Amino acid sequence: MSTEPISFSVFTKPWKALSMWELGTLVSGMGFDGVEFPLRDGYQLEPANADRLPQLVEQFAEFGLTIYSVASGTDERIFAGCAEAGIPMIRMMPSIDRELGYMASEKKAREQIEALLPLCEKYGIKVGCQQHYGNHIVDAMGLHHLLEDYDPNYVGAIWDSAHDALAGQQPEFGLDIVWSHLCMVNFKNAYYKLLSGPEAEAAEWKRYFTSARHGLASWSRAAAYLKKRSYRGVVCLTAEYTNEQEVDRLIRQDIDYAKSLFAGG
Repeated sequence: MSTEPISFSVFTKPWKALSMWELGTLVSGMGFDGVEFPLRDGYQLEPANADRLPQLVEQFAEFGLTIYSVASGTDERIFAGCAEAGIPMIRMMPSIDRELGYMASEKKAREQIEALLPLCEKYGIKVGCQQHYGNHIVDAMGLHHLLEDYDPNYVGAIWDSAHDALAGQQPEFGLDIVWSHLCMVNFKNAYYKLLSGPEAEAAEWKRYFTSARHGLASWSRAAAYLKKRSYRGVVCLTAEYTNEQEVDRLIRQDIDYAKSLFAGG
């Protein structure tokens, strides 16, 4: 585990077909300190086997890597497995139901979080809530409104650079909004790509996930703000790229860039 103020993690979702030896070799060779592991069906370890998380931690540790968080469900066995393995956080993304509406969906999300609080307290595990475009809470202010009344020791905000940028938020403002509950920072980038031509009756756009320097989000401004406020914690590169065939090349470039932004304290 890194002794530096910033620990760099990577979400290992793109590499579900690799063996644990291949995955550990790849991630450590890229220069990451650890991972966010997708504890989901079809990956190297599945939720039904959450009791094996301590062994997974040991396997990553052989490569000098820490599991900083898991992306998974919130069944009690996930909490118990994380607690036994020393994994401090489960990441989730509160959703918005179009039929139910935003405010009613937010109320439902609060009820879901409140139902998890006894498990957070029992096992000493934090639930990290991340914003996401589409049918989710999309920006930092939405996260703040959802989480402001909860104990940040148990419920945290995961600020995502790409999704806040897609929502039109300035990185300094977004980070400040969620600062009281900030538990992890996601670095990725995206922009809106026009699919239709000028002859179309209505414009059609898609979200295109790209490398660090080529989207709406400014990693450099986010890093400068985090350094200014002496952030101590995990920066997770989510390895999400629309061009999935180039993920290995792009993530290598992006971790080098991210590290350069935090160099010098």
